[in-house]
Amino acid sequence: MPVEAIDNTQRSSMYAGNMPAAPKQTLDGDVFMQLLVTQLRNQDPSSPMDTNAMIAQTTQLAMMEQMTLMTKTTDENFGLQMRTAAANLIGKEVSYTDADGKTITGTATAVSYLGSVPKVTVGGVDVALDKISGITTPTPTPPPTPQPTQVETER
Repeated sequence: MPVEAIDNTQRSSMYAGNMPAAPKQTLDGDVFMQLLVTQLRNQDPSSPMDTNAMIAQTTQLAMMEQMTLMTKTTDENFGLQMRTAAANLIGKEVSYTDADGKTITGTATAVSYLGSVPKVTVGGVDVALDKISGITTPTPTPPPTPQPTQVETER
């Protein structure tokens, strides 16, 4: 009796064409919860999991989620601080080292927020904020002092 070959390309299930998921490289809340559920499913019915251990694991999950949220908030705050610092450079004299190792000084005229690190325009060149090595506020030129005039008096 001949056996026909199975063709993998003609699957009729709802999973046809789906690629296997790449394994997770980090332990997040979902992985932790899956481990806890698996542990509960496979526990010995005659010796169930200690409720204190389960509460401790649930508490660890909550703490991990809060730490993840705090890390995200810290990253957002750092990004906002970089943007504010870059905006405050406009109109100031800044120094940076170019690719040749030469120190360039010029007035910051614009800021771009397109990348992860803001770029400050100095003399027509976009410089990453973390490459700026010095900042000085230009001293304003004092207004010219008026020359004394002679007032003629009538006699």
